[in-house]
Amino acid sequence: MRAVAIVQARMGSARLPGKILADLAGEPMLARVVARVGRAAGLAEVIVATTDEPADDAVATLAALRGWRCVRGSRDDVLSRYIKAAETTTADAFVRITADCPLADPAVIDAHLAAFAAPPAVDYASNTLPPRSFPRGLDVEVIGSEALHAAGRDDDAPASREHVTPFIYRHPERFRLRPVRHADDLSAYRVTVDTSEDLALVREIYRHFGGRDDFSWLDAVAVLRARPEWVQLNRHVAQREAAG
Repeated sequence: MRAVAIVQARMGSARLPGKILADLAGEPMLARVVARVGRAAGLAEVIVATTDEPADDAVATLAALRGWRCVRGSRDDVLSRYIKAAETTTADAFVRITADCPLADPAVIDAHLAAFAAPPAVDYASNTLPPRSFPRGLDVEVIGSEALHAAGRDDDAPASREHVTPFIYRHPERFRLRPVRHADDLSAYRVTVDTSEDLALVREIYRHFGGRDDFSWLDAVAVLRARPEWVQLNRHVAQREAAG
């Protein structure tokens, strides 16, 4: 199975504009995400999908400097951006990652790819299917190529196209879904970056590991267990959910 990761990234953010290029231990956050995702053994490549807005010229410039494949498209129709990225390569499955998740973990990605590939065949595998057990910021979605293109053709709701996959997981009668869960419920932890408080927390985590980005998500959870005061930095932040 050939699998390709698509990292969606844009500078616009209602709560923390420019967050994807914010400094994270000496590197732009997007670079940390691409580096961590790229270590997944089951991935053939990583593509950055940004917008054609002028503000995202900075994303395209960084991609060119780092040698990443970069595709640009609609700001709000993120699903169309994924379809455009998918059309630049050949893959049986695509892994959806967002650029505001600087603890994205290669082992978690590989576990999802294994779950997706295991019989019986499925169209979608993710740790976002309820009940959640992974922290916010470790979200992984593996989407079969046919399912992705079907959503691109048939999803006519702008609100769900913004979030890429709702059309798939809200139609289990059409698409075969497989949840991926961790043995322990760690869903109370939040290591995604949507606010300045979120960024402060992940900066503390990276600082703890000396600015390296090769620590595992379980290493990070162990640190948060040992430093409960860090968890309080963003405990109050509410997650933005996909519109109904």
